[in-house]
Amino acid sequence: MTEAELLAQPEEAYMNEQQQVFFRDLLLAQRAELQLRIDEKFATLREPEPSGDPADIGSAEEQRQWHLRVLEREKKLLDKIDAALERLAHGAYGWCVETGEPIGLRRLLLRPTATLCIEAKERQERRERHLRDI
Repeated sequence: MTEAELLAQPEEAYMNEQQQVFFRDLLLAQRAELQLRIDEKFATLREPEPSGDPADIGSAEEQRQWHLRVLEREKKLLDKIDAALERLAHGAYGWCVETGEPIGLRRLLLRPTATLCIEAKERQERRERHLRDI
């Protein structure tokens, strides 16, 4: 199924078997791509570090810290993908965890790991902004 075919389905078909298969395939593809990037970054981190010139050592350490931050972000995304696949397996994927309303196909296409519908996400962001401003 293509994105166009997915979006052309009627509202009452929301999260039917075809749509679940589409999102499972999408999540699994994203997970495989992400795992490959993580493996490549780990390989880069395992390379021996330069010795000698303090500037080279400093640059290498800065690069290493950057790779570690990227790995941390990608690990978090991997966990979100795994959680989305788990929700899919239990029939909860595509439904807002706060309201129980449909998240929506367009939102899931943009962010397949979404757990909140637009309205709930906006409320969450307003609460976070309010707490930051205090």
